Formats: sequence, C-alpha cells, structure tokens
Amino acid sequence: MGFFSDFKVSLMKGDVLSLATAVVIGGAFGKIIASAVEDVIMPIIGLVTGGVDFTQKFIALDGNHYESLDAAKEIGAAVITYGNLLQATINFVIIALFVFTILRAAEKMKKKEVVVPAAAAPAGPTQEELLIQIRDLLKK
Repeated sequence: MGFFSDFKVSLMKGDVLSLATAVVIGGAFGKIIASAVEDVIMPIIGLVTGGVDFTQKFIALDGNHYESLDAAKEIGAAVITYGNLLQATINFVIIALFVFTILRAAEKMKKKEVVVPAAAAPAGPTQEELLIQIRDLLKK
C-alpha cells in the first residue's frame, strides 16, 4: 500500500472520525457557552456588582493613578491586570457549571435507559452427568 492509501485507511478509522466529530461539536458548544457567559450571565453579574467591568481593574506598577487601563497602556506603563484574571476565573467557573450540568443530565438519562439482560444460555450437563453418560455408554 502507498502512503496515501495508508493515510486514507487511518482517517477512516472510527476513533479518528469520532474525535473529529467531538472537536467540531465541542467548538460549536464552546461558542454557545461563551455567548451565554458574555451576553447573559456577565450582564447580570455586572448589575449585581453595580456595573463593575472587571477587565478594567488594574494596578500600575509605576505607582501613578490612571483613569483607565487604555490610558495606562497608551503611556506605556507596566500594569498588572488582575481584573482579566478575575474575569477569566468567573468565566471558568460558569463554564465548568454549564459542563457539569450537561454531563449530569446526560448521566441521568443514561441511567434511565433500561438494559435488557441477554437471555441466559441453557445450562449444559454438569461434569458428573457427563461421566454418568459415558459410564452408561460403556456398559452398553
């Protein structure tokens, strides 16, 4: 087989196709979660915190006070943007909650599926019964 034939066989294996499907669906799911976080949940958190935009929270390392993060960056001041870390942490917790909720629901649905046990195979003769049959055949 040639290189391309081997490559085609490799791509057509079930594991690779399943992985590719999972990546595509995961990317789409990520966009849904990102939209839910940015467009629904963060505005609610902003309302609760009085409109605080965490991404604008920073500490200027030169000791000066700047009106905004953009102003500090424009001047070239070194800043620690702890607000971005806080925002990323909030996003992570929300995403983890979404994923946990979906996995939990999927697990509950899986448990509800009734698994029908396969019919038990008829039991064959025991070793003693086989020996008795052999003995009887030998007597004949």
